[in-house]
Amino acid sequence: MDKEVEATEQEYALHSNLLQEFTAISTVDKAWLFKSSTGSASQGMFCVSQPNLLVNKRKKSIVSATILRQNDGSVAFQWAPFPIEMCGVSAMVPSPSGSKLLIVRNPESEGPCRFEIWSSSKLEKEFHVPQSKHGSVYTDGWFEGISWNSDETCIAYVAEEPSPAKSTFNDQGSYKKDSSPDKDCGTWKCQGEWEENWGETYAGKRQPMLFVINITSGEVQAVKGIDKSLSVGQVVWAPSTESSAQYLVFVGWSFETRKLGIKYCYNRPCALYVVKAPHHESKVNEAEIHSTEDVQAVNLTQTISSAFFPRFSPDGKFLVFVSARSSVDSGAHSATDSLHRIDWPKDTKFYQSAKIHEVIPVVLCAEDGNFPGLYCSSILSDPWLSDGYTLVIPSVWHSCQVLLSVDVLSGEILRITPAYSNFSWSLLTLDGNNILAVSSSPVDVPQIKYGAIVKTAANNKEWSWSDVSNPIFKCSDKVRSLISSLTFSVMKISVKDVSESLTKGASQHYEAIFVSSKTKKSDACDPLIVILHGGPHSVSLSSFSKPWAYLSSLGYSLLIVNYRGSLGFGEEALQSLPGKVGSRDVNDVLTAIDHVINLGLASPSKIAVLGGSHGGFLTTHLIGQAPEKFVAAAARNPVCNLALMVGTSDIPDWCYVETYGIKGRDKFNEAPSAEDLTLFYSKSPISHLSKVKTPTLFLLGAQDLRVPISTGLQYARALREKGVQVKVIVFPNDVHGIERPQSDFESYLNIAMWFNKYCK
Repeated sequence: MDKEVEATEQEYALHSNLLQEFTAISTVDKAWLFKSSTGSASQGMFCVSQPNLLVNKRKKSIVSATILRQNDGSVAFQWAPFPIEMCGVSAMVPSPSGSKLLIVRNPESEGPCRFEIWSSSKLEKEFHVPQSKHGSVYTDGWFEGISWNSDETCIAYVAEEPSPAKSTFNDQGSYKKDSSPDKDCGTWKCQGEWEENWGETYAGKRQPMLFVINITSGEVQAVKGIDKSLSVGQVVWAPSTESSAQYLVFVGWSFETRKLGIKYCYNRPCALYVVKAPHHESKVNEAEIHSTEDVQAVNLTQTISSAFFPRFSPDGKFLVFVSARSSVDSGAHSATDSLHRIDWPKDTKFYQSAKIHEVIPVVLCAEDGNFPGLYCSSILSDPWLSDGYTLVIPSVWHSCQVLLSVDVLSGEILRITPAYSNFSWSLLTLDGNNILAVSSSPVDVPQIKYGAIVKTAANNKEWSWSDVSNPIFKCSDKVRSLISSLTFSVMKISVKDVSESLTKGASQHYEAIFVSSKTKKSDACDPLIVILHGGPHSVSLSSFSKPWAYLSSLGYSLLIVNYRGSLGFGEEALQSLPGKVGSRDVNDVLTAIDHVINLGLASPSKIAVLGGSHGGFLTTHLIGQAPEKFVAAAARNPVCNLALMVGTSDIPDWCYVETYGIKGRDKFNEAPSAEDLTLFYSKSPISHLSKVKTPTLFLLGAQDLRVPISTGLQYARALREKGVQVKVIVFPNDVHGIERPQSDFESYLNIAMWFNKYCK
């Protein structure tokens, strides 16, 4: 027995060291390019992060480069010898001219929020904004909005509303209403009334509000005229006008009785608003200068149920935005997007009935090889080519992420990353008419690419992409050697249940990414891990994933299934899943597994399954519905019992929509009927629990508000009670994603050890 324990410890140490080498690979979060006065060179700043396992945080640094333009049109990057660590930096935003840099440092406790204004050589200004003015600045990527005005004198941003005053008691029991927020050791504060929040990752965060800071005086003003029921975000300055007034455009999310979870949920209605920015020059007769009507924020997009990512054209003539109206209207938490344009008035007269032009419509079903629809989760703050009307954006195209150029006047869409490549691309920044991007695959570490338009022999224009040698994505020789022995392909899987009742889009093939060794070691196939994404309206991209590369380097093939309902395949395919969860998605996965078995790429006796969230829902469904198929399973925060989840999750509406389909959006209420609960149970993995025999590992975040820990624990305890091999690891401080560096590391290390125990 001692030898067994010793062998296990040695195996843990061996795998831990290897996983650490994969974990150490850096990622680029953002990049900025700054033109020099000579024009022959520019400076690049790359915000880079990597997990710091010791302190359990992501360590951020800046890597700088000089970009030299050669006579032949190519570019050369000269990198600084070392990165510079950015300690305590919450956000970093250069001014439009590139002459100033804003650094925001949010407090870790009750201290002030710090704003620093840097020039090219020194710290020019520093302002401390107390909690009585506002809380932390939002840097979440959703409500987040930090925007310089055109003359670089003011910055608009989104921050938490100030802490409300709370009543206190002293040690004698005396009560004092709405006392000072300052600490007093002789008193203790009442809790006050509980307030709704936006769910997962927003617990403890106060309402997002809009503020403007004058960087000359440091004066901070809350923007007036915004209804208190609105949560605001994504603010940008409107183009300057001849009048002295300046305007802000922002996204507003409203709610009635409850704030439902908003993280990853594009089905929350939102609109674009315009409001007058506060005047900093003078407060004299401010009430007389503008009428109340003039001050109130105006809803610009009343005719559409969703509008976000506002971006003005360089000449200020129009405003473009993305809409998730398909998601809002159907109830699916994410769906096919559309792109729209509003012509911006010169006279600053804003009308709620402003005409909204559709640039990219929702694509229901695309013919093979054609544009499958817009799936856009981010847009650069300055996404324009020099013509002023061509937008460059990332979008999901089947199992890949690609870069698109969009003529927002004509609606012409071009795929500007190589059509022959199954790699995925992310957009870093634009360099005039050129593009800086990152390309990767499941078996290729990320590579920085520089894109430029070139003329072909036929005098046509096309994009040419060149590699940029860089120090950012360096990995160890061992990692490089391991992944160089791997290959991947994107497989098209035919639908099995084709019938007349299916829409055309739902009858078309879906895809799976297959990762395997380049060479067969013997007649036997490597064990197969089936990997399933969450959502379900999400997608597994053909990009580099450190944990997946680690698992494949241990001698596993990977089958990463984008079942029907995934993003990137058109709206009809996506909408074919709600109401059919637990059956259609399960059958799509089983069909994909049979596909690789029939091709001789996998052995039916050595298959494991791994998924998180809805992927965990599928994992636990599969081991119940196909109990002989899997030798091991691992589930991260899985949905195991919808009847339990509906009363505890931040997204109970998700349970209704995925169970009932689109009619579930209208059926949703906070008190499910007995009929609802019965159907929820029947759609859940727990209804198949009696058949499960597969050894299963559960990885659960104790702070998960999306799929609360109770649903995973209930299922795991029930399995253990019936004698199935079960291991449960609870991460006490993690939310739904289990993304804290130590937790992510321990999670995948245990997944590897669990699969090795049962698959090899």
